[in-house]
Parts: sequence; structure tokens; C-alpha cells
Amino acid sequence: MSTIKPVYLDYNASGLVRPQVQALMAEALADNGNPSAIHAAGRRARARIETARQQVADLVGGDPAAVVFSSGGTESNAQAIASALAAGCERLIVCATEHPCVMETARVSGRPVEILGVDENGVVRLVDLERMLAKGPRAVVAIHHANNESGVLQPIADAARMVREHGGWLHVDVVQSAGKLAVDIDALGAHTIALSAHKLGGPQGVGALVHARGVELTKWVQGAGQERGLRGGTENGPGIAGFGLAAQLAAAEVASGMDHSAWRDAAAEMVKAAGARVIGETVARLPNTLFMVTPDWLSTQQLILLDLKGVMVSAGSACSSGKVKPSPALTAMGMGDLSQGMLRVSGGWGTVEEDWKAFADAWVSEYAKVKAKSELVSVA
Repeated sequence: MSTIKPVYLDYNASGLVRPQVQALMAEALADNGNPSAIHAAGRRARARIETARQQVADLVGGDPAAVVFSSGGTESNAQAIASALAAGCERLIVCATEHPCVMETARVSGRPVEILGVDENGVVRLVDLERMLAKGPRAVVAIHHANNESGVLQPIADAARMVREHGGWLHVDVVQSAGKLAVDIDALGAHTIALSAHKLGGPQGVGALVHARGVELTKWVQGAGQERGLRGGTENGPGIAGFGLAAQLAAAEVASGMDHSAWRDAAAEMVKAAGARVIGETVARLPNTLFMVTPDWLSTQQLILLDLKGVMVSAGSACSSGKVKPSPALTAMGMGDLSQGMLRVSGGWGTVEEDWKAFADAWVSEYAKVKAKSELVSVA
């Protein structure tokens, strides 16, 4: 039997489900009446959903009446864009490093789509946004708060002022940032924001769209009137309850000042000294994310060797047929050729300092072996 202690550092892909969330969901599953029913079990189910609605609203400084539960961030992003177009926006401006679900939703919308570029660090060029907005007509602008690969943060409040001055609609995907940083929908200036439970230590398959005051959403799923008539279908009561508790616990961690950046930075110094390059290290980033590239070591090889050491990380983008796809973030920054050697390391609620050290030790050790073999081959 293996004695390797597993180290999970892939929270940006999906966080481990918190024990408290598991317990609450098990309780809810055992008492899972239809939340639209008026009997006691139905009322209990409804109460759990409305408690979660308040908890999610509190996480992002929103109004609980403005929280619409969904199947996840992908669906909420799509509903936000559909709502903006229904409200009169005639075109879309999408950040070049946006999550594929936003990019693809924009492309199939049937409306003109413009790509907002980023600089060498992955930060949007606000001067370009101003120019694009000034061309008219009214636009829905999609800019994520934090990139899912690099963790780089965007100047959302500044972008929001521009968008509002031009009568546009700003949608912000806060899936990666909520629960890791203080997020407030009013401070951001966004019209809508999207969240996902499983990035917070909640279950997969549950998310939410939150809108600002005065914003009207369009109906997304036809049905019997659930979610204020905006999304039909019986709510996932146990999943929503878990989402709410995860949001509450994450908010408490942010308020207490939980910050992995010192652990992350110590690991970054070790891998840099060994030959890796850290992406976005000179700009504001999520405190839990390390995005690095090693041009002479394939991502797939890194993932396999680290996994054998009990360290679970990711390449930053999906793998297909054993080949790592080009990174949207690196491509937008003009470094797409480095995608084959990228690695994303991301901590979360269950991460401790020793996990980051274990990753760095394992990576440095394995990379030294790779370089030694390469030197032997070149000499031969």
C-alpha cells in the first residue's frame, strides 16, 4: 500500500468539498421535499434554499432577491449575456483571456463580437476598451475578475465606469475570485456577476447569477416559475444548501485574512531558481494561484511525474489525446508557444503550507532528473 500523502493543489479546477458542506447536504438529501410544496418537508427545503440565497448574497455584497441559482458558472454567464442582449445591447466586447464558456456564448449569439486585448501580463487595455465603447452602439462587456489560469486580476471598477458612461452592460465572472478575495458587486460596478459553488468548497453543478439594483434579467429556462420565474425546474435543494454554507465559510475565511500568497511565493522562488518562469508575478493576482512555464519540459510529463509523487495540479487548460491545448491566457499575452510547458498550481480551504512545499520539492527534484537525462543524451 502506498504511503504517499496526497497533496491536492488544483482548487481552480474544482475545490475539495468541505466536510461541513458534506454533512449539511447529507441531511438535506435525507429530508428532500419539493421546495415548492406547502407541506412540512417542502417548507424545510424552501427554508434551506432561502438561507443559502442570503449566504451567497452576503459573499458578494448583493441583495438576496437578486440571486438566481443555476447549474453553475457556465449557465449563469450565458444567462447574463442573454439578459444584456434582451435589454438592448447590440454587440459584445469580450476580454481575450475570458473563460471559453463566455467566449463561445458570445460567438453563437448572432451579434457582432469584438475581442478586448490584454498586455504582456494579461491585464486588459483600458484605453482599447474606451475606444471600442466609443464606436457604439450599446455593448455588453464581459471581463472576468480573475483569470482561471494565471490568477491575474482585472481593473473591473475602472472598466465599469467606462461601460456605464457609454450606456453598456458589464458582466463579470467572479467564479475564481469570490471566496478568495473580498468581492462586492457594488464596488465592482458590475451589472451582473456569476459564481460557482465548487470553487468555494461546495458541490459541483450549482452556481448563481447575481444582478445589481435596477437590472432586469431575462427568463432562461421555461418552467413552472421557480427562481422568480427566471429559471424553471425544481431547484437542487441539497446542492444549493451546500453552496450557501460554502459561501458563508469562504466569506469568513476572507474576513479573517486567510492568504496563501506567502506559501505560494516561497514555492515560486524555488521553481524559478530551478529554471521555471512565473506568469503574472508583477501584477495583482489571486493569492492562491501559481501559473508557471518550463519551455523544455512538457506539461503532460510534469503532471504524470508529480502525480506519481502524490501531488495533484493541472496544466491550466484541458488535455486532449495526450496533448495540452494552447493556453488562452498565454496566447492572449503573446506567449502561446509556451503552452506545452505550462503548469497551474492552486490552493484552497484545505491547503496548508506543507502542501506548497511538497509541490515545490517534488517539482524541483523531478526537473533536475529531466535535465540530467537531457544532458546525458546530448553528450552521447
